[in-house]
Amino acid sequence: MSTSLERYTDRFEQYADRYPHVIDVVLVLALMGCASLGSNLTLPGADPPDQDRTATVLMGVSCLALLKYRSHPRTAVVVTAVCTMIAIVLGYLLTPLLLAPVMAALYWLATLTDRKTTRVFGGTIMAALMVASAVSDSMDSLSLVLRMIGPFFWLLLPLAAGNMTRLRRAYLASVQARAEHAERTREEEARLRVTEERMRIARELHDVVAHHMALANAQAGTAAHLALTSPQQTKKILTDLTGTTSSALRELKATLGLLRQNDDPASASLEPSPGLARLPELVSACASAGLAVTVSTTGEPRPLSPGWT
Repeated sequence: MSTSLERYTDRFEQYADRYPHVIDVVLVLALMGCASLGSNLTLPGADPPDQDRTATVLMGVSCLALLKYRSHPRTAVVVTAVCTMIAIVLGYLLTPLLLAPVMAALYWLATLTDRKTTRVFGGTIMAALMVASAVSDSMDSLSLVLRMIGPFFWLLLPLAAGNMTRLRRAYLASVQARAEHAERTREEEARLRVTEERMRIARELHDVVAHHMALANAQAGTAAHLALTSPQQTKKILTDLTGTTSSALRELKATLGLLRQNDDPASASLEPSPGLARLPELVSACASAGLAVTVSTTGEPRPLSPGWT
């Protein structure tokens, strides 16, 4: 049951956020009907006041002031309280229906303002209406305690409800702020991890390439120095140089292959560039574009070393 009520409450709040003026007009019309009905109520055996038009004007002004509760909640609650107080002094019976506009104004005051403002305005208006109820002639048959305890509890109700609504909104706002902060923190941590991983990979690539290139540079320099004086030794050094570069390429390919691994099957392929095994596809593609391509093969085709593909 509570879940259904919360769902309808959330829908109403969403509609109110989307069409605030429509909700305001409907509420003001409903409050005006309640106030008009309340101005016609009397105690058993008592005659209603003669100022029917005055009550209508007062309740109309009181309800119209509620249209400005979003931008001027203090002004709205003061106007509604003054109009209600005048109606009570004129002899109209103090009922919850007559108090409906000022109760709505107090609720919105507690919802839209801080605690200090709510205490000051709410306490002042409650005291004023209780005094007006005590001196009113419409409830002479009731004791002074009953005259004052009624408006006290009826006006305390919207203040408590407004405070609960304000606290609920503040709690939801804090939860949303914490969620956004956690999301930003996760993104920053992810970017930091990516940066650290890039630095680690850069260091590994630097170690691999620098070691083999330094060795290859030394071998090439020695071979150039011994080229004329020791051809046999030069040939051996050049053979070792080929192995050094092949080893460097293999290790470089192995390191880059780790970066190309992808666990997401739906993403684009990260395979290396096509090798000689796909040479016929390349020739066919060039021929379809109108280019004359000739491929000559000498000897038996063999696969290249993994370091050269």
